[in-house]
Amino acid sequence: MLLGILVVLCFIPTADVTENKILVAQRPLLIVANKTATLVCNYTYNGTGKEFRASLHKGTDSAVEVCFISWNTTNTSSNSNKEFNCAGSHDKDKVIFSLWNMSASQTDIYFCKIEAMYPPPYVYNEKSNGTVIHVKETLIQTQEPQSAIPLWIMVAVTGVLAFYSMLITAVFINYWQKSKKNMYHQSDYMNMTPRHPPYQKNKGYPSYAPTRDYTAYRSWQP
Repeated sequence: MLLGILVVLCFIPTADVTENKILVAQRPLLIVANKTATLVCNYTYNGTGKEFRASLHKGTDSAVEVCFISWNTTNTSSNSNKEFNCAGSHDKDKVIFSLWNMSASQTDIYFCKIEAMYPPPYVYNEKSNGTVIHVKETLIQTQEPQSAIPLWIMVAVTGVLAFYSMLITAVFINYWQKSKKNMYHQSDYMNMTPRHPPYQKNKGYPSYAPTRDYTAYRSWQP
């Protein structure tokens, strides 16, 4: 009886205890200062898959797929979320995700997901610890245009121009005052003092009476 059981067990094929598994390793922190990040997803796979898909996810719940890349022995394709600038590439045992034009609002934790799509069985990695991508805010510095003329020269020229302007103004005011004074002294005044008529000083004319010309009256007498 025991011998028969052993014979039966000998004919049962041994089950393959090797389990298809994908393990992913990521660096814990990535600081971005120039808006560009490169995230490397290292993975190990002990299966026989020929078609794979790798994707990058954002958030603690991996709710946002940033971009993905899929490949097989002959073709490679990739796509990116419209809110991100992302592209993926693959190499032996690693997938590289490149992101550019990142903003501070995109600071978050990112997870790599590797899937063996074909042939069956379908396998994907367990969730890794992820990578915190910290995007620093870029400060926009406004640089004042540099003047081609040194500052001290501009100050000196400005001072000289101001001095000459004040000097010219003072000379003009002095000249104007002198001209006004000369015009006042050189003005012609009419002599309004009344004169006595010739040869008539003793005839009782008022001192203010104007002088008459009597020659006009003699011209028509006979």
